[in-house]
Amino acid sequence: MAGKPLLYFIHGMWAQPRIWDGLRAHFEAEGYTTRAPALPGHDVSPNDPAPDDLGDLGLADYVAALEAELREIDGPVVLIGHSMGGLIAQILAGRVAPAGLVLLATAPSSSIFPLAWEPIRTSWPVLSQWGFWDEAVPMPREAAFYGVFNGVPQEEAEREYALAVHESGKAFSEVAFGFLMGSSRIKVEYDHIRCPSLVVVGTEDRITPVSYARATARRLPQPVWYRELDGVSHWLFHQPVRDKVASTIDQFLNDIRTH
Repeated sequence: MAGKPLLYFIHGMWAQPRIWDGLRAHFEAEGYTTRAPALPGHDVSPNDPAPDDLGDLGLADYVAALEAELREIDGPVVLIGHSMGGLIAQILAGRVAPAGLVLLATAPSSSIFPLAWEPIRTSWPVLSQWGFWDEAVPMPREAAFYGVFNGVPQEEAEREYALAVHESGKAFSEVAFGFLMGSSRIKVEYDHIRCPSLVVVGTEDRITPVSYARATARRLPQPVWYRELDGVSHWLFHQPVRDKVASTIDQFLNDIRTH
């Protein structure tokens, strides 16, 4: 690959582009251009009411918005997604021919049966609310501190929780039950992915556990780089974890640029 690719960061549920600020600063200091869009319905203040149409948006809407933007970019792009953003990145990788794909604590695709106790326990405060799939859903505190911010220093976890925005219940249900839905609009076309991939997961991740990451790595076409971070949970944006993630991505980017 001649020159450095643009790094395109995709956030996950209840999140916003600001989660990438530390990693973007790291890579921009190394000469990379970066971009981190907000998913539809997520460009709001955490203190504002949810947008009226957020509950109607699904993964296909998120993917379509980013695909339109990506098709306007000239030159090589590496997609970097966290959690639901990792699933979105996989869907996009089958459509827009990126130069690389980085999946951080990725949500599973519909071809993976996501049967694991800890993700169910983490998600239960949402799953147990009848009709959540038609609504904008705030991040439940119980879910946040059990399965998203476990292992994160308490003060930082409280700060991040306070900054969480509403998520589409429809999108949440599509991630949780994608293996039952079978919609071609949100299917990862693994046979259309032509780029090298990096899969990273923390061994203490309770919402997108190691089993999901290993299954994803097995389905992706080769070459695939795979890394498990010992003692790390789902949240990858605090120190010193962020530096470990940055170093892992650095190595991947160097490898794909020199091969």
